Amino acid sequence: MKRKALIMYGGWEGHEPQAIADRFRNFLETENFEVSLSETISVLEDRERLLGLDLFIPVWTMCAEQLPDSFFDPLLEAVGSGLGMAGCHGGMCSAFSSNLTWLFLTGGNFIAHPGDDGVRYRINITNKSHPITKGIKDFDVVSEQYYMHVDPANEVLATTRFPTVKGYHSANGEVDMPQVWTRKWGEGRVFYNALGHHNDIFDIPEAWELMKRGMVWAAR
Repeated sequence: MKRKALIMYGGWEGHEPQAIADRFRNFLETENFEVSLSETISVLEDRERLLGLDLFIPVWTMCAEQLPDSFFDPLLEAVGSGLGMAGCHGGMCSAFSSNLTWLFLTGGNFIAHPGDDGVRYRINITNKSHPITKGIKDFDVVSEQYYMHVDPANEVLATTRFPTVKGYHSANGEVDMPQVWTRKWGEGRVFYNALGHHNDIFDIPEAWELMKRGMVWAAR
C-alpha cells in the first residue's frame, strides 16, 4: 500500500520551488509514495486531508500574508497525530517567519546568510549514528550559509562553523550552527536541512542523501 505525501510549493521564485518540488516528488515516487502537489497555502486549512497523509513537505519561502496563528492549527494537529514533516532551506524555516506556532513546529528560523550566495563552507556531521547520517562524511558546499535561531530541544545531526565571512557577528567568536536536525511534535517526526538555496545543491551526493533519508525518516 502506498503512503501519501503532499508537497506544498511556491513563494519566492529565487529558491526554485517548482524544481525542488519536482525533485522531491520524483524521489518519493520511487519510494512507493503517492505524491500530490499544491501551489496554494490554503491546503493547510484542510484538516481531513492533512490527517490522511503520511508526509508533508513545505517548499514555500517568504509568505507575504500576515496569517493568524490559528491558521496552522490543522497542521499542528495532524503532525501531532503522526504526520511526518520534512523540508529544507527557506522553504521550511523561512516560510512563515512571523508566525510563532510555525516556528515552534519547525524548530528554527532563518536569521541571516553572511556573504550571501557563493560562500564556501563545510557541513560537519555531528551525530554519526543516526540513520539519516550514518556513513555520510563531512562535506563542502558553495551556497548560502544559513545562520539560524534554533530550538535547543532539536536533535542536531550536522552543523557548520561561523564566521566564514567576516561581519559584525564575528565579534562573538566561533560558533557551530545547527544545519540539519530532527525533532518530535507529539506523535509526528520533523526533519530539517538548511541546504537547498537552489535545486542544484542536491547534485552534491551527501546533501541529497541527507535530504532523501530525512524525508523517508519523517514519514508516518
